Amino acid sequence: MTLPAQNLLAEEASPYLQQHSGNPVHWRAWSPASLEEAKALDRPILLSIGYAACHWCHVMAHESFENDGVAAVMNRLFVNIKVDREERPDIDQIYMAALSSMGEQGGWPLTMFLTPDGKPFWGGTYFPREPRYGRPGFIQVMEAVDKAWREKRESLHQSADGLTSHVEARLSGSHAKESLDRGTLTELAGRIDGMIDRDLGGLRGAPKFPNAPFMLTLWLSWLRDGNAAHRDDVLVSLEQMLGGGIYDHIGGGLSRYSTDAEWLVPHFEKMLYDNAALIRFCNWAFSASGNDLFRIRIEETIAWLLREMRVDGGAFAASLDADSDGEEGLFYTWSKDEIEAALGSDSILFFKHFTLSSPHGWEGKPVVHQTRSQQAQSVVDREKLNPLKARLLAVREERVRPGLDAKTLSDWNGLMIAALAEAGRSLGRRDWIEAAAKAFAHISAASREGRLPHSMLGARKLFPALSSDYAAMTNAAISLFEASGDWSYIDQAKQFIEQLDHWHADAAGTGYYLTASDSTDVPIRIRGDVDEAIPSATSQIIEAMVRLASVTGDLDLQERAWRVAEHAAGRAAHQAYGQAGIVNACALSIEPLKLVLIDDLADPRLVPVANRNPDPRRIDIVVAIGSETNRPLLPGGILPPADKMGAWFCTGQVCLPVLTDPRELERLLRRQ
Repeated sequence: MTLPAQNLLAEEASPYLQQHSGNPVHWRAWSPASLEEAKALDRPILLSIGYAACHWCHVMAHESFENDGVAAVMNRLFVNIKVDREERPDIDQIYMAALSSMGEQGGWPLTMFLTPDGKPFWGGTYFPREPRYGRPGFIQVMEAVDKAWREKRESLHQSADGLTSHVEARLSGSHAKESLDRGTLTELAGRIDGMIDRDLGGLRGAPKFPNAPFMLTLWLSWLRDGNAAHRDDVLVSLEQMLGGGIYDHIGGGLSRYSTDAEWLVPHFEKMLYDNAALIRFCNWAFSASGNDLFRIRIEETIAWLLREMRVDGGAFAASLDADSDGEEGLFYTWSKDEIEAALGSDSILFFKHFTLSSPHGWEGKPVVHQTRSQQAQSVVDREKLNPLKARLLAVREERVRPGLDAKTLSDWNGLMIAALAEAGRSLGRRDWIEAAAKAFAHISAASREGRLPHSMLGARKLFPALSSDYAAMTNAAISLFEASGDWSYIDQAKQFIEQLDHWHADAAGTGYYLTASDSTDVPIRIRGDVDEAIPSATSQIIEAMVRLASVTGDLDLQERAWRVAEHAAGRAAHQAYGQAGIVNACALSIEPLKLVLIDDLADPRLVPVANRNPDPRRIDIVVAIGSETNRPLLPGGILPPADKMGAWFCTGQVCLPVLTDPRELERLLRRQ
């Protein structure tokens, strides 16, 4: 079969694919039909993977994919397939691993050449239309690939077979299970600590990413082992990020990464998942340090989220573009004259607390950031500064806005829902918990025959879900349960795990695949072990199973979680750093914490103590005094008496004596 000789992206549910629907390239989305066409025509596949907020994806699109001459070569020589990596992270991970196995540096746009049956034989990332930056021109590349395909096809097939086998072993293979060991987290935290930039935070060098899995390793090391240096690694990293240009000081929210070592000039795209992680870490940091900076940044970031990222139904969009009006960062940057025009004489106060910088190599307007002393002073003077920032925000709203990728991803929304629910509990913001509940309800209601979609855009839904969707939404359900006390969230969490078991479990019951068993268009069914900017699907699954087992007291689920964790640990042992998420989840499996609180909900004394001392290892279950229903079992099948106030704190299968004094509970949770 062959598809129409035209661009077929106009009806896709991905804004990124729709961005390319006007290209003269005969693009197809990834589908069984597209792969069949390549076989029917006996042509190689040109696979281009990117996402809506990706700057260099836009550059390559403008230079090459919008060019009639380049498109003519693409259409003549290849079947051209365009993939949104956020819609299909399974496809992206396969071919990114293939590029890495060739010894090439990964990134987006990812440009891969495949045999008609989908096996990779060569690739790269961004190619300019004409040769420059030390890179060959894109037409040169395509003609060289075509020549090799015609003249050395047997050799290319051998190379593709070998590369595919290597990727399969790396992403979907199995290793002997490993016993879960406390020392694994300690050892990894020590290695990460050795890479930390002591002055500027984050990992040494540039570019600088807020690496959530590594930060969590360090935070868990402090919580469990009392390593204060690892706590300080995280606090300093957060403080430096939140003072740098990577943070949006006018409107709130964090960009994806900074291009320099100082967190100064960001790549201006804003991703939902980065800001979910920022809210969680700032929540923990505020509790640990008492520094109001972290609370303020939570408030600002959630204000941005609710103002700019909510879509119809109450769920959250995937990302905001780096570019507006064709220029990166134009929406977010300011000249001194612009600020003075907007603020008049109040600009003196603004410049006392903020700095404008244009570092070497940056061609745009200056970037707003803060020195350490300005950051500290702005916390003190925040009431004076808020009206000034509101005026600048109003001026900024008149600018050409960056593009919004409005698709709703179930897994990324799950991360944000959990972050909102947790911050709402800690800071007493019922409105944040309600926003989280609304987003959760919208995604849950989009299920079809009990199965979640992976992505939605308006009425369009992309099924089936990935394992990461069920894991993230399970964790979101549990966080909402902790925040609300509503046991229906636990019923939904159980249903998500049932779907995960049905569609994603491997035959031996040792783990899960990222793609569902009825996904027929993947060349390799991968595990989802590898961390990216967020923890891997496997690590989120282990966390979800451990937390749900802790809430319900389900010993069978607990044993299954342990087994999955052991096998994941066996696979992670063969990776140096790319699977920190699995190490973190295994540490949770070894010592899950459970806090059962019996309290007067009209005038609680114990619950506020738990709320202001969040701990990612702990499940909190609140029961009203006098309640006879939904009392959780303590380890050993013991039912806590509900006739008077009390707190039961359990580690694994061991519970401490009941506490009734809020001050004693505070000391316990602070020490733990």
